[in-house]
Amino acid sequence: MRFQLVDRILEVEPGRRICTVKHLTLGEEYLADHFPTFPVMPGVLMLQTLVEAGAWLLRITEDFRHSVIVLREAKNVKYGTFMEPGKTLTVTAELLDKPDGDDPRAATFKGKGECEGASTVSARLTLTRYNLRDRNPALQSADDRIIAHLRGQYALLRGELEGRAPCA
Repeated sequence: MRFQLVDRILEVEPGRRICTVKHLTLGEEYLADHFPTFPVMPGVLMLQTLVEAGAWLLRITEDFRHSVIVLREAKNVKYGTFMEPGKTLTVTAELLDKPDGDDPRAATFKGKGECEGASTVSARLTLTRYNLRDRNPALQSADDRIIAHLRGQYALLRGELEGRAPCA
């Protein structure tokens, strides 16, 4: 199952940083099992929210050049306070290293998530990206569809399709 956890992109400085939010509601299906009497956002999903923020920053920085961005490595993962329904997780990701070394497809980020000023999660992430056509040229049209979908999703996350300025 794949989750799309970022609810809104608040700020973007292409090539530098991004700030996003995740509003946790009691309607999130995974809360039924985690935990029924004390629902909290699982740590792995808090980490996934950091990954998503970093991926959006990379897409925006490179004008959606790659259709696939995945987590390659997570280091120094630290968890703080619990994230409960009704709270908002504010996530910031900063691009540390642009690709140019051993793996030109990799990029390193520092990410952190906070709720009401308290740290919930932080990590150093390495993401890698590619296009499906790099592995099979017949998949060019799939890349094009994925990128078009991601561009539309970005417009939604920025609030651009609602006829108003993005949240600040």
